Amino acid sequence: MQATFIRHGQSTANVGIFTPGFAEIPLTQLGEQQAAELATTWTAAPSLIAVSPYLRAQRTAAPTIARFPAVPVETWPIHEFTLWDPAFWDGGIPESHPEVRARFWSDADPDYRHGAGAESFSMFMDRARATLQRLEALPDGTTVMLFSHGHFIQAMRFQILFPELTDKARMEQFIEFDEARWVRNAQCIQAAFDGALWSIEPGEPKPAARRSG
Repeated sequence: MQATFIRHGQSTANVGIFTPGFAEIPLTQLGEQQAAELATTWTAAPSLIAVSPYLRAQRTAAPTIARFPAVPVETWPIHEFTLWDPAFWDGGIPESHPEVRARFWSDADPDYRHGAGAESFSMFMDRARATLQRLEALPDGTTVMLFSHGHFIQAMRFQILFPELTDKARMEQFIEFDEARWVRNAQCIQAAFDGALWSIEPGEPKPAARRSG
């Protein structure tokens, strides 16, 4: 089973232009161009296209869907990490964002939630694990394109590379891992499941233990 994880093209939020509704952030003109160019690079049709419910991922997938009209398309819960409650999102970074970020990444409490509409880190990782399990259940020989988001792709990548880590250990290392192995707009990451184990390209070294202080 082959899976291609694809980050959405450049969004308006990526260039500091925010719009009301975290799920409704559109692509920039460059992002639309990246999506169109990406669709021309595929050498074969996949068995399935899975798309995040968020607009920027849907717009990135649209040219590929148009190129392969016979391929089934499904909306999967592979949307971006809801770090803060969307009720605080008003078209810009919430004033509470620094506090939320500090609480998440400094305290490293995988069960903390900013509000009723936010996810805890463990809930976020549960979505990643459920996605991998869903892929594992597909028939041998299936190929899937998953149009998703940077942090969610990193969560799946982290789970594949380091399945032995606890969620707290992942949370302690997630930001450093993400910054060192940034997923670019429209970047594709290839993974495969052989019926027992996952592999992912490019492979990455094991993250260092968290430094004290």
